[in-house]
Amino acid sequence: MKTRIKELRARSNMTQGDLAIKVGVRRETIVYLEKGKYNPSLKLAHDIAWVFKTTIEKIFIFDD
Repeated sequence: MKTRIKELRARSNMTQGDLAIKVGVRRETIVYLEKGKYNPSLKLAHDIAWVFKTTIEKIFIFDD
């Protein structure tokens, strides 16, 4: 799975730590998400989408 989290964070001038605090996870979780090494729970995906005011589908790209 690929994500657009890093791109969205950059547009918002937000660090990994800032996003982690907003969604209630550790910074390392955001690092793993950005590297595609961690699949988020539905709640975490929803919370991240809410922070960036977009949909889950526009943040997370599922590979076939």
